[in-house]
Amino acid sequence: MSLSNVHKGFNMSKPAKSSSKSSTTPDAIELLTADHKSVKGLFQTFEKIKGREGSDDEKAELVQRICSELTVHATVEEEIFYPAVREAIDDEDLMDEADVEHAGAKDLIAQLESASPGDDHYDAKVTVLGEMIDHHVKEEEGEMFPKARKSIDVNDVGAKIAARKAELREDLGLVGMPKPRAKPANVARASK
Repeated sequence: MSLSNVHKGFNMSKPAKSSSKSSTTPDAIELLTADHKSVKGLFQTFEKIKGREGSDDEKAELVQRICSELTVHATVEEEIFYPAVREAIDDEDLMDEADVEHAGAKDLIAQLESASPGDDHYDAKVTVLGEMIDHHVKEEEGEMFPKARKSIDVNDVGAKIAARKAELREDLGLVGMPKPRAKPANVARASK
């Protein structure tokens, strides 16, 4: 599944700002923030196991999960969230930077998806991807999300994101897999 898939039928016209939250309607910003925390936990787990001998299978599985989760997240942002925010706020630079940051992340994701833990620079690519994502998250949560919360109907956009995420997770075989945890699992230290 490519991140460049075309948006599937979501109306991106400027919605009225939401005046109240519904406990059954997902909030777009809360959904995206939860993704950020989950993926950060996966990167933290990778950092704990990357130097451990005999961890190649575990690393490969973890990196595939990171790439899949980032693919789903970036796709819903690009297809649904960014267009809604771009239309609602007057900050082309912020939105353009987010697009460029996604392009850089997608390049590293593609490299990692065709690599294996024994390849040169594998661990470094995962680490750099984590750093890129961390920087991107700080900008989104610090600048974009506050502007979006004031300008879009976060519940309407959240419902669209939740539906599209379900489709993508099914397409990528993530349905039935436990969602990544926000905090890394306790990883046994390699014996010395």
